[in-house]
Order: sequence, then C-alpha cells, then structure tokens
Amino acid sequence: MNVHGRLFYLMGPSGAGKDSLLLRARERLSAGSCLIASRYITRPPELQGENHLWLSEAEFQQRLALGTFALHWSANGYRYGIGLEIDCWLERGLDVLVNGSRAHLDQARLRYGTRLLPLLLQVDPALLQQRLSARGRETPQEIAARVERARQLSAERPADAVVIDNSGALEQALEGLLEAVQRQSLPG
Repeated sequence: MNVHGRLFYLMGPSGAGKDSLLLRARERLSAGSCLIASRYITRPPELQGENHLWLSEAEFQQRLALGTFALHWSANGYRYGIGLEIDCWLERGLDVLVNGSRAHLDQARLRYGTRLLPLLLQVDPALLQQRLSARGRETPQEIAARVERARQLSAERPADAVVIDNSGALEQALEGLLEAVQRQSLPG
C-alpha cells in the first residue's frame, strides 16, 4: 500500500510569528516524520527572521521556467517558492510543514487535495501592529494596510483550518501547532 504524507500549510499575517514558531517547531519535530520546508524568496536574508534561501529575481524566474517549484506566489513585492523536494518527501510517507500564503491556498489545494491541512496562525490586531512596528520593515501606512488585510482574511478563514492563536506565549502556539500536526498526520 502506498501511503502519502500530509501537507501542513501554515498561513498567517506578516508579523504573526510564523518564523519564530517554525524555528521552535524545527527543534521539536526533528526526531519525528514531519519535515519543515525552506522557502525560496527574492528578499535578501536578515539576521533575524526566516532562514530562507535567497534567489535573485533572474534566478527565481529561471527556476520557475524549469519547473523546480511545487508552489510559488508573489506578495509584498517579493516572489516566494517552495521546492519540488516536498513532493518526494510526501511520496515517501513523510509529513511536510510549509510556510504558505493565505492568498494562494487554492493553488496549494489544487495540487495536494485532501492531503493538505490549512493551519491559520492568528494574533490580536493590536499586538500585530506592535510587532510590525517593532521590526521596522514597513511604513505606518503599510502596517495599517497589513493589519486590515489580516482582519479581512481572518474573517474569511477556511472552514477546515486549524486555528492557532499566537497572541500569548510562543510556547502555547507551539503546542497548538505540534498537536495539530500529530493529531492530523495520516496513518503510516
């Protein structure tokens, strides 16, 4: 019998704490059968934040033309991709956790169907605004637009999404994430 793994598709607004959550999850999931995929992004790396693989726009376009991405999208002036390696992992029966985009959930569902479980990381809007201000990447107008977009997309959340609140201690959100992954993994 050929059993495939499950794709856990983590979504949430910029500033909700996805990078911090995934960093901590790497430590806890390393002994299990769930791998966390790295993203390819056209944004140079920072000392703090996501440990992504930086590609120039030309290199991203070349990889896109060669079909090396399982998923890809554009947001906030950058391009994002998740490599085809996740398909190999899923075929081997491993579960995979990706940092996805809420706006491109339908694209991921088309590719992975019922193997995909959306995980929605939410945070209190006032706290989200504080976090975005503290990291210093966006203007006040951009921050206001991101907070409003987060409110709208939260109201339109998928019915099957597992909601994880990151308005409190990161450890609580981590436990929610780990519980969702362990509970929803397909039997092997």
